[in-house]
Amino acid sequence: MNLFTRLEKWGDAHHPKWLDIVRIVLGVFLFLKGLEFIKNMDSFSELMSQSGFLASISTGIAAHVIVFAHLVGGILIAVGLLTRFACLIQIPVLLGAIIFINAPQGIFKPHSELWFSVIVLLLLCFFLIEGSGPISIDEAIRKSPDSKKQWHG
Repeated sequence: MNLFTRLEKWGDAHHPKWLDIVRIVLGVFLFLKGLEFIKNMDSFSELMSQSGFLASISTGIAAHVIVFAHLVGGILIAVGLLTRFACLIQIPVLLGAIIFINAPQGIFKPHSELWFSVIVLLLLCFFLIEGSGPISIDEAIRKSPDSKKQWHG
């Protein structure tokens, strides 16, 4: 049994229901952040170009990819569908935000989002290991009688 399978089984066995509320809030936050980026796309692209983030590709393309990742990933995390995959997609985006956008601005500047970005990154890493939990679409699919017939019948 490989490491990923063992981590997945451990996460499924040790997941209290209150963590699902944290997962849902995280997903809704990421989705709303994606909507905020859409609303302020010019400012977002300008911020990315000033930071030198992904200078080798168009900042417009990178901004659209980040927005798409936040919108789709946020929904998937909130409803608990493909949670580990959605977290895995979000982690590079948050690492880029921390390293290239938030860290150069500094921790003590007014309206600094560095600490908030770090907390979101840690939550994404946590749910990458922990999984979606008992209140999720993944769990409903896992427990449905149709899925058992499909795999065993």
